[in-house]
Order: sequence, then C-alpha cells, then structure tokens
Amino acid sequence: MDRFLSHFTHRFDAKGRVSIPAPFRQLLAKDGFEGVYAYPSLDQPALDCGGLKLLAEIDALLATMPPWSPARDAFATALLGTSEILRMDAEGRVSLDERLKAALGLSDVAVFVGQGHKFQIWEPSRFQAHLEESRLRVRGLRVKRGSEATV
Repeated sequence: MDRFLSHFTHRFDAKGRVSIPAPFRQLLAKDGFEGVYAYPSLDQPALDCGGLKLLAEIDALLATMPPWSPARDAFATALLGTSEILRMDAEGRVSLDERLKAALGLSDVAVFVGQGHKFQIWEPSRFQAHLEESRLRVRGLRVKRGSEATV
C-alpha cells in the first residue's frame, strides 16, 4: 500500500524529538525522500507532511496557474515559503522547533494522521475535535448523496 493510512500517537522525548510512525517512514523511504517535507496546513491547526509525491502535487497545482499571477504567488508562498524539511535521525525521529510546536499547540504528545497522499501532525485534543467534526460532516454528506441518488 502506498498511502498514508490510520493515525498514531507518539510522545516527544526529552530532547524534543518525536518518532514518525514506522508505516509512514516506509512510505517516505519508498518515495525516495530523505526526511519529511512539512508546512502549516492552510485550513487546520496542523502540519501537512509528505515526500516527493506531495511536492509533485504542489508543483502540478502551481503549473496550472499563470506565472507571476497573484494566485500562484499566494499558493507558492503558503505551500513552499512556509515549508521545512524535517530531517529524520537513524531511529526515525524528527525535531520540531518551539515556534512550530507552539503554533500547533503541541507539548508532549503528537498525533500523526494519514490522509492518503500526505499525513498531518496534530495536537491530540485538537485532532479529536476535528475528527468529531469530520464524522458529522461526512454523515451529512452521505445523507445528501443518498437523497441525490434517488432523484
């Protein structure tokens, strides 16, 4: 399987490092990326993460916009200008700087959430609230799709 699936909760160690879940590390290695490409999510209090496939998706999105356009500039700034390459150590741990941890509300625990082509890093209670909201939204969408199918 070549998708980021499931969710995992990991603790930060005494040096402020957190382990990327083993299945996610395997996908990143398979993708040929050494480390984790990460940027603040555009619409959630989370960190969007991935490898070369995620970068290729961003490049493809930018390629659909006219060069030098305000829209392209805005997307490039948000997706590339705020990004970081998180380097993994031999045990698959990365360090998040204190500024980023504070912005995400992270202290001693992080939740890694698979989203297929990418994964996110969340503060646990924020993720739980987002998960509840997502489930409610999906239930509503499912009902709506069901009613459209009968028309």
